[in-house]
Amino acid sequence: MVKNKEFKVGLFVAVALVLLYFGFNFLKGIDFFSTTEKYYVVYDNIDQLAVSNPVLINGFAVGRVSRIAIMQNKQNKVLVELMIDSEIVLTDSSKALLNSDFLGSKSILLSVGKGTRSLNPKDTLLAEVAKGMLDVLSETATPVADNLQTTLRKFNVILDNLTKNSQQLDAIFAKLQTTPDLLNKTLVTANGKVEDLSISFKSVAENLNGSLNELKPTLANFKTFSDSLKQIELSKTVNEARNTIVKLNETLDKVKNGDGTLGKLISNDSVYNNLNTLLRNLDSLAVHFDDNPKHFLAPLGKSKRKIERERRKEEEVKAKQK
Repeated sequence: MVKNKEFKVGLFVAVALVLLYFGFNFLKGIDFFSTTEKYYVVYDNIDQLAVSNPVLINGFAVGRVSRIAIMQNKQNKVLVELMIDSEIVLTDSSKALLNSDFLGSKSILLSVGKGTRSLNPKDTLLAEVAKGMLDVLSETATPVADNLQTTLRKFNVILDNLTKNSQQLDAIFAKLQTTPDLLNKTLVTANGKVEDLSISFKSVAENLNGSLNELKPTLANFKTFSDSLKQIELSKTVNEARNTIVKLNETLDKVKNGDGTLGKLISNDSVYNNLNTLLRNLDSLAVHFDDNPKHFLAPLGKSKRKIERERRKEEEVKAKQK
C-alpha cells in the first residue's frame, strides 16, 4: 500500500511537471500540435531580443524565437533562429524586422513580399531593424537643432550690430551734448554781426535817402526832356507819313491816267491780247514738239515740205482708221 501511494504521488508529480512545461511553453506561444520550420536571421545588434519573443505577420503570431547565438567569426554578429509555422510560405524578398514597442518588449515582424522563389527551411531571411524612439527623436531633433544653431548665430550677429549701433549712438549723444554750447556761441556771434549789419544798413539807407533827394530835380528835368523828345519824334513821324500818302496818291493818279508802263499795262488791252496770243503759240509749239520731236532734233532738221507731207500721211492714216 505504501509503495502504491508513493508511485501515485510520483506519477502525479511527473504529470504535473509535464503539464507545467507544456503549459508554460504554450503561454510563450509554442503550439505543440502544429508543425514548424526553422529559419535564420543575422543581425548586427538585437537590442535585448530574447528567446520566445513572438514572430508576427500583420500582428498575428506565426512563430517564435527559438535560439540566439553570437557569431564571433563574423564580426560578432548575432544569429537568431526562428520557428515559424510551416503553412507560412516565405520568399527571397521576405524581411525579418526587429521591432520594439513603447514598453520595450521585442518582436520580429515578418514582411512577406513577392519574390522570385520560395525559401526552404533553414534558409536565411533578410534582416532589418526598425527605428526606435531615440532614433526618430534624433532624426527629428537634428534639423531643429541646426535651425536653432543658425538662429542663434543670426541672433549673435544682431546683438553685435546692436552693440555697434549703441556705440555709435553714444558718440552721437556725446556730440549732441556739445551742440548747445556751439549753438549758443554761434547765436552770440550772429547777434553781434546782425547789430553791425543793422548799423551799416541804417547808414546806407540814410545815404540813399540823401542821394534820392539830390536826384529829384534831375528826375524832373529828365521827365521834361523825355516828354519833349516824344513830341518831337511823334511830329516827325506824322510829317513823314503825310508825305508818303501824298506821293502814293500821285502815283495812283498817274496809273489811273495811263501814264507810265504800269498805267499802260492796266489801261491798254492790246498788251493783254498780245500776251495771250504769245502763250497760245507757245502752247501749240510745245504740243508739236511733243508729237514730232524729229522735226526739231534731226541732225540737219527737216524742210517745211517734208513736214507737211508727213502731216498729210498721218491725217490719211487716221481717216482710214476711222
